[in-house]
Amino acid sequence: MKNIVNYINSISIRLLIFGTMTSILLIGCTNLEEEVFSEVTEESFVPADSDIVAVMASAYTPLRYVMGWQGLFDVQEEPADMIVTPTRPNGWDDGGTYKRMHFHEWDNTQWQPRNTWITCFNGINSVNRVILQIESGELPVSEEQFVAIIAEMRALRALYYSILVDTHGNVPIISNYGDELPVQSTRNEVYEFIVSELTDVIPTLSTEVDQSTYGRMTRYAAYHVLARIYLNAEVYTGTPQWEKCIEACNEVINSGQYTLSDSYSNIFSTNNDTNPELVFAIPYDQIYAQGWNAHMKMLLPDHRYVFDMESQPWGGSSCNPQFIDSYDPNDKRMEDTWLMGDQLDANDGSVVMTLVKEMPSIYDCEFTEGFRCGKYEIEPGATGSLSNDFPLLRYTDILMMKAESLLRTGQSEAAAQLVTEVRMRSFDDPAEATVTGAELEGDTTVQYGTLAEDGSIADAGNQTPVPYGRFLDELGWEFAAEARRRTDLIRFGVYQTKNWYNHTPKGDHTILFPIGLEEMNTNSNLQQNPGY
Repeated sequence: MKNIVNYINSISIRLLIFGTMTSILLIGCTNLEEEVFSEVTEESFVPADSDIVAVMASAYTPLRYVMGWQGLFDVQEEPADMIVTPTRPNGWDDGGTYKRMHFHEWDNTQWQPRNTWITCFNGINSVNRVILQIESGELPVSEEQFVAIIAEMRALRALYYSILVDTHGNVPIISNYGDELPVQSTRNEVYEFIVSELTDVIPTLSTEVDQSTYGRMTRYAAYHVLARIYLNAEVYTGTPQWEKCIEACNEVINSGQYTLSDSYSNIFSTNNDTNPELVFAIPYDQIYAQGWNAHMKMLLPDHRYVFDMESQPWGGSSCNPQFIDSYDPNDKRMEDTWLMGDQLDANDGSVVMTLVKEMPSIYDCEFTEGFRCGKYEIEPGATGSLSNDFPLLRYTDILMMKAESLLRTGQSEAAAQLVTEVRMRSFDDPAEATVTGAELEGDTTVQYGTLAEDGSIADAGNQTPVPYGRFLDELGWEFAAEARRRTDLIRFGVYQTKNWYNHTPKGDHTILFPIGLEEMNTNSNLQQNPGY
């Protein structure tokens, strides 16, 4: 009898997860001395915390688009100065989509930014649905569960909006499930909404940092998102918030919950879920949580022999040689991030191919031209979907956000101490890892300008020194290929002013992407972003 009741309860839980409340009749036993449980109803069922996590999972699932096909990785890296996808012998023109991203010549049908809009609002919609289920009593929870769920869902919704305020700016704020034709808000209003939501729920969010909160919005993940919003406040609103950024970073630092990983490469390993740096990671699994296929876009087909893969990659994206040339040759992050030179067979050690740095033109590159991203571990037997969890928010970012805010408020030596701490794990000689405030205040070491096919500078373009450009370089070396370069370039004024590879700037309006044509056609309350 007990086993049957437990089985019925499990069915009821599954029905709850799919949004259906059902009473299930259980036929009683003939033994009248036994307590009979005749039915499991919405009123009698009190879900455990594990059941609540299952209900909330649908709101987190859209985040897996980050490393998916034409996901946030493409939105943040393809328009920037590091990742380029040229035409190859096997194709990769793809109707010019990657060239438009590189040239900043996208329109309102461009799929990468449209995917970002669609996916974020899918996540927001799922958040709002969970909140409605809780607030309406459709899903019966305790008072403690009620407070915790609502706070976590609002923090997650703020995370989605932190992406949208950066990419599209002027977007609708939707805080109720099922709203029709929502009204568009200004970028400043979206910024204020994010700040208000996070500051309101932070005191209620969990401070536990263990497997029960892994991949979920904790108090420290919320502070991390808030710090990023403050870091970019001048871009979003015209008013810098450096001191507030420092305060938010200090909340994470002073918690003592996170430390720098001893190994840079371990942050990006297949089994990185216990890494001490991960403030918020997006869990992936090649079987149960698929979606990570960015490696298929970057590795060459013959890398299947190098990594003993089951799948055959497609060989598109590689690194702009101008960025490669900016590395200190003793910085181990270059080797930890990029696949360079001879690529050896995993079984017999023979040379499968040799990658060269040069990339003559975005219109035509050979397979082996351009170093490929090797930052994320490729496990033997890897398929078209990796199991590496994506470190969306990691502790190094907290230290670097604080350092940048200190640098921009005249505290360059304090900033240099933090940057030096980060660099120490990537240099054998501590003296080479050490930087000064004066160095961080200096110009970038990247040699900007469009390239001729022989790799020389064809058009230098704007050569005005970049304020704190050396710090921008540090961000590039540390966070290469982590779906953030576009945002950093905009904040330092490089994105809209400098030439690189085959790119020339197209104007300040490109800081925001256009709202998609289909989205405009289905919501008459939307107005297109300026310049499109």
